[in-house]
Amino acid sequence: MTGSVGSVGSVDSVGRSGTNGDRPTTGGPPGTTSGARTLAWFHCFAGIAGDMALGSLIDAGADIDEVLALLERLPFGGWGLDVEPVLRGGIAASRAIVTVQDHVVVRTYAHIVGLVEEARLPERVAARALATFAGLAEVEGNLHRRPVDQVHFHEVGGHDTIIDVVGTAAALEVLGVDEIRASAVATGTGMVRAAHGMLPNPAPAVVGLLRGIPTWGRDLPVELTTPTGAALLAALSSGFGPLPAMEVVAQGFGAGSRELEELPNCTQVVIGTRTGATGGPEADAGQPVAVLEVTLDDVTGEQLAHTVGALLDAGAHDAWLSPVLMKKGRPGHVVHVLCEPVLVPELRGVLRSETGSLGVRMTMAERWPAARSVDSVVVDGQLIRVKASAARAKAEHDDVVVAARRTGRPLREVAFRAEAAWAERQAPAAVDGSDIDATGDGDQPA
Repeated sequence: MTGSVGSVGSVDSVGRSGTNGDRPTTGGPPGTTSGARTLAWFHCFAGIAGDMALGSLIDAGADIDEVLALLERLPFGGWGLDVEPVLRGGIAASRAIVTVQDHVVVRTYAHIVGLVEEARLPERVAARALATFAGLAEVEGNLHRRPVDQVHFHEVGGHDTIIDVVGTAAALEVLGVDEIRASAVATGTGMVRAAHGMLPNPAPAVVGLLRGIPTWGRDLPVELTTPTGAALLAALSSGFGPLPAMEVVAQGFGAGSRELEELPNCTQVVIGTRTGATGGPEADAGQPVAVLEVTLDDVTGEQLAHTVGALLDAGAHDAWLSPVLMKKGRPGHVVHVLCEPVLVPELRGVLRSETGSLGVRMTMAERWPAARSVDSVVVDGQLIRVKASAARAKAEHDDVVVAARRTGRPLREVAFRAEAAWAERQAPAAVDGSDIDATGDGDQPA
């Protein structure tokens, strides 16, 4: 594809990938049923970067003109977006290439938030982009021991990364994606060069962002997963593991910048609808999960609380305690863990190391999580995510804690105001008696 750098970031002449001839309209990929819940699954067998995520979604059918129309709302110019058809290991893929005239590479987190908010993007696009940058800011702040609002982005502050992140969020919206999941994430080894000098590979920011996410290393001296790619997964994915139960309607491959002899250097995305989302023989099929348990009578309450926290940090869906009466009348506790099957080895190790237990039990189960979306509101200048379903909305506790600490307001008050702000924004959609739109983009949640 060819393109030119425009004063407002426009591309004058843009072709389309030849890997998928169907062109979806905004709101869903070709072949989806109206009202069905659309899922995107990223297969990160060769890692993931921002341009690879964006390229894969365009390759899967996200209309480039619609993506550009959203990107052009960003209040800066001097950039262009080309999408080039390439081969990676013999696989047809699309490479997203951002060209820039403005070489500003250092921006504060607050500056980037201002750019996104000023763009007046669709709510779900803005929320996904802001969540990604918030994850980057948090991990950078931890690494450099700086408050989040004082974090300066280097590589991730340039035009190219902003276009990659906002472009990925825009492409997800063009495809009508409601839920995002991913495989385990591959990383490389050795050293990589960054603004701060030579860093170990995977970079410290990547490791921080992948905390709690299943990952594994390939013996390749290549930066397979970048901070931007890791931040997109950490902020947007609702779970990790093999391809979920879904009816596939499209796939795409986003190419990395170089060809590798050892494997195809690309990220695969599979787009489809959740199996059973609109009825049918598998409508009652749940999401497979594992339940791990240990029974303990020789640990303190503080150790139990620490264990629950460690399990959640390691990626468990949930962890909780039950008091029990053991043999010989001894009081004890059962530690329960609900997790993705792919995380069983890691979480089993956490249970053993934190509790000293000699054995761990496991049973397989199913769960039926309600359809939900993640929106965001601003309370006293603090961005707070709100998880919304058809039945209710709940402010994200971690965001509420940070906002309460910064503003000095009580935790309960901050949560109430965030949920009230979200409800007030939805109110106009319900004036005519119709259901409240929890996604903020016109689609009713499943």
